[in-house]
Amino acid sequence: MAYTRKNVSALTGSEKRRLVGAFLEIKRTGEYDEFVRMHIDHYVSDGEDGLRAAHMTPSFLPWHRRFLLDLERALRKVDSGVSVPYWDWTKDRTPAASLWGEDLLGGNGRRSDRQVTTGPFARRHKKWVVKESMTDGDYLTRDFGRPRDPLSLPTAGELASALDDPVYDTSPWDSTSGRGFRNKLEGWGTGRGNDAWRNHNRVHRWVGGHMLGGGSVNDPVFWLHHSFVDLLWTRWQKRHQGARYLPESPPQLGERAYGRVVARHEEMPPWGVTPDQLEDHSRIYRYV
Repeated sequence: MAYTRKNVSALTGSEKRRLVGAFLEIKRTGEYDEFVRMHIDHYVSDGEDGLRAAHMTPSFLPWHRRFLLDLERALRKVDSGVSVPYWDWTKDRTPAASLWGEDLLGGNGRRSDRQVTTGPFARRHKKWVVKESMTDGDYLTRDFGRPRDPLSLPTAGELASALDDPVYDTSPWDSTSGRGFRNKLEGWGTGRGNDAWRNHNRVHRWVGGHMLGGGSVNDPVFWLHHSFVDLLWTRWQKRHQGARYLPESPPQLGERAYGRVVARHEEMPPWGVTPDQLEDHSRIYRYV
């Protein structure tokens, strides 16, 4: 029977405590840090050699769906009643939103060093020590809105441009693809500020701190953010009935994307599952 993922703003006090408890337990055992390392290892950009499976690529969505499922399974081994809620950042748009409360994720980092000092993941509790990171420091950091060069969270109108695109992805299948739902949602733009970072990417930039770059998994909000991104893929599929993951076939020798992207029936590392196998999640979980 499929379980449910709820809007984080609808969680009860008990559901928040159980979710936090499960996160802290897999952190205590060291399992959580394995997820951080996996994401760092698979954060391959356009300018690097080799296969891109997690970012700047069509498999951005199925890769993170499987990644999120693995994390959720780890949490549910601790507490079978737990699932990963989603953060709708088009509605919960300020540091006063409930997810940033003392009883869930804690709030912004302090001005001096961006260290998060509130909530269950604050350094003072000694239960969330950052071990796998791209930066110095063993404490969780955030920098809401990037005050030195301000950003705002994406709006529903900005998101609509992605959801309205009927094509999943287009050549050259990377961060420069001007059309296609995937890159419009992943959010690689041009220019500065809000124009440079759209939708998914801008949320990472808005939170700041550890949410920047490959080590973003160090912040538990990563999962709530990607739960919403996953929901948006589901909404796009419902809006564009019959639209499928692209490319269907691998790019050919001589094409810019040859050997760089995962086609619909090719296996994604590190699991050996295909995007085709991950397009339908209805038998595993549903959103409410």
